[in-house]
Amino acid sequence: MTQVTIIGAGFGGLTAVRHLRRRMPDAEITVIAPRAEFVYYPSLIWIPTGLRQGENLRIPLDRFFQRRRVQFHQGRVTGLRDGGRTVITDQGEVRNDALIIASGGRGIRKLPGIEHSFAICDGIDAAENIRDRLALMDKGTIAFGFAGNPLEPTAVRGGPVFELLFGIDTYLRQIDKRGQIELVFFNPMTEPGNRLGPKAVEGLLAEMQRRDIRTHLGHKISGFSVNKVMTEGGDIAADLILFMPGMTGPDWAADSGLPLSAGGFFQSDLHCTVPDHPGVFVIGDGGSYAGSPDWLPKQGHMADLQAGTAVHNLLLHLQGKAADNTFRSELICIVDTLDSGIMVYRSPNHASILPNSLWHAAKVAFEWRYLLHYR
Repeated sequence: MTQVTIIGAGFGGLTAVRHLRRRMPDAEITVIAPRAEFVYYPSLIWIPTGLRQGENLRIPLDRFFQRRRVQFHQGRVTGLRDGGRTVITDQGEVRNDALIIASGGRGIRKLPGIEHSFAICDGIDAAENIRDRLALMDKGTIAFGFAGNPLEPTAVRGGPVFELLFGIDTYLRQIDKRGQIELVFFNPMTEPGNRLGPKAVEGLLAEMQRRDIRTHLGHKISGFSVNKVMTEGGDIAADLILFMPGMTGPDWAADSGLPLSAGGFFQSDLHCTVPDHPGVFVIGDGGSYAGSPDWLPKQGHMADLQAGTAVHNLLLHLQGKAADNTFRSELICIVDTLDSGIMVYRSPNHASILPNSLWHAAKVAFEWRYLLHYR
């Protein structure tokens, strides 16, 4: 029986399970992850303002795995052996005939004092800590920012920070605290969010100006303290710092034996294949994809698209054939503002930005529909 192993139980990994089971009804599919649960990260931005509770976004996967006849291996990956044919975990080894790496990336936590900041994409606990700190504030300053990986500038995730910024602004106005709490957005780039396209940058900065959000742009971040953000262009006094660091690959990448990019991600191509490692595929945030546009997003939608490509080419590999399918490069993002939103779209041939009061409702509806796969 063909054995396929998937590392990771996030967007890409679970979408790969669905594609695999549909196209390989008799395969033995094993998913490796620390817990048999799926956290719906796009809605973490709503926890600080009370629109969601953490438990709303933590979906147990036992029933999904049972329906799809998936073997779950609970453990943390520590490395690979035999060119990827063996996955080493802290709970034993898992053999495979083909491997899909969908373990995601992680934040670079090297800036001095970064422990004084909160990163929304660190998960439910981080989002709930932001909620609790926000509830205690009657006055002061909240600083919002993000940065990239200096060795791989595309490894940045700024969308959730924009959403958190606009959502908290809306929330503070709703509870009549905005006049006592200043919001500041900081970024080492003069055009933050430029991967979304020039129109999106212009629109986001205009929205900040409209909302009276102060900006501190174009200055390298040098560190943090308990009550300030330090940059080469001066310090920002802050009572709460919400910061998304640049990204790199998973902590076990260096022990994988696979080729890595300068920024620490698994090297891959538009087929989602790893060079010189037959039967090893990468999808989602953990990969660096040669030949992709420099604005390729690190987001769940992109991981879902790559999952379909990886499964298609995996089947060809098992048949002794060359990969022939490449993933679609596409950025679709609703920058939520808690009561409205801004739709941002980008493809190799098109970029657009469209504000609309209905986008918030659309984002809520998409969450419900997406999670039906796993409930």
